[in-house]
Amino acid sequence: MESLNVYLNNYLIVVVFLLLGILLPVVALGIGRVLRPHKPSEAKATTYESGIDPFHDSRVQFNVRYYMFGLMFVIFDVETVFLYPWAVAYEKLGVFALIEMLIFVIMLVIGLVYAWKKKVLKWT
Repeated sequence: MESLNVYLNNYLIVVVFLLLGILLPVVALGIGRVLRPHKPSEAKATTYESGIDPFHDSRVQFNVRYYMFGLMFVIFDVETVFLYPWAVAYEKLGVFALIEMLIFVIMLVIGLVYAWKKKVLKWT
């Protein structure tokens, strides 16, 4: 029974920090919204472009390839975030963790090969 209390106490700490992590920014933004001066004007609603009036619409379309490269970067950056702690604690984790990490890396390599075959990474 005592181990259950310790287990629930650990989760209670996580829940408290999660609530604080959500509540504090919401309260800070709410206080700022209530206390700020609100005086809308036409000058404040205009688009600002280096101190002069804009020449054309500020909406610019980007090539979808930028998004694909950005997405690939994020995927492999997250892979690094997972690999680093695993590499640091590798000796303590054992063979099971090695197999899990190999499966994770193999899945990412399969995704990379698939993207390569579909010519997603080709710029021209």
